[in-house]
Amino acid sequence: MQWKVLAVGDVVADTGLAMIRKHLPRLRRQVDFTVVNGENAANLGITPSQAEEIFAAGADVITLGNHTFGRREICDYLDDHPRMLRPANLAPQLPGRGFGVFDSPAGPVAVIDLIGRCNMDYGPDNPFLLVDKLLAQVSTPRILVEIHAEATSEKLAMGHMLDGRVSAVWGTHTHVPTADAQVLPQGTGYITDLGMTGPKLSILGIRPSMSIARFRGDLGGRYQPAPGPGKLEGAVFTLDGEGRCLAVERVSIHD
Repeated sequence: MQWKVLAVGDVVADTGLAMIRKHLPRLRRQVDFTVVNGENAANLGITPSQAEEIFAAGADVITLGNHTFGRREICDYLDDHPRMLRPANLAPQLPGRGFGVFDSPAGPVAVIDLIGRCNMDYGPDNPFLLVDKLLAQVSTPRILVEIHAEATSEKLAMGHMLDGRVSAVWGTHTHVPTADAQVLPQGTGYITDLGMTGPKLSILGIRPSMSIARFRGDLGGRYQPAPGPGKLEGAVFTLDGEGRCLAVERVSIHD
């Protein structure tokens, strides 16, 4: 038996949500389980109504990252909706949960959301140590791990450490898709970054002029999403009945 998992890169602003509404229902019919990173749906953070849109379009699980609490109205929603995950290695007193086990046509699927520490502006728990503790609590062989991190080396290290222990590891946060989709030697699917679902003609979803001004040292303002056409980026992992990855294929849809 083979089954497929779709992982969708960071949804950014209204353009990203429009791409999800337009394309995810069709993509969802071609796979068995879908995970969408939604932490930038409100540009910085996500609202409950935006989460509902993403679930309605076909997401089985929504993951978050360093902007989890960019919109504080999501706090109660996180506690009440186990299918939305914030990074597991954030402080334990924060709302929400960082992993869960969910139903799928292939059987139970565990999803773990982690955040990296290299070049991030705060100090969550060590994701490499925490993931070992979480895996000890999981009995299903079908395990998906997202690491929301800045450094490619940190993401690669997580992938190689978990090779043969989980079905797939993918990275998010940097909004640029990487060309290293692969099956690691012990059977774990891997890609360093899924990319972004949002404005195509942008710098990480933001108006290019605003990002350029920041690098020039000009007077800046609050970042605004770029106008124009959108794109949806991610990857499909083909797994066998035992949770081993057989293939990884990038997804890139441009309007």
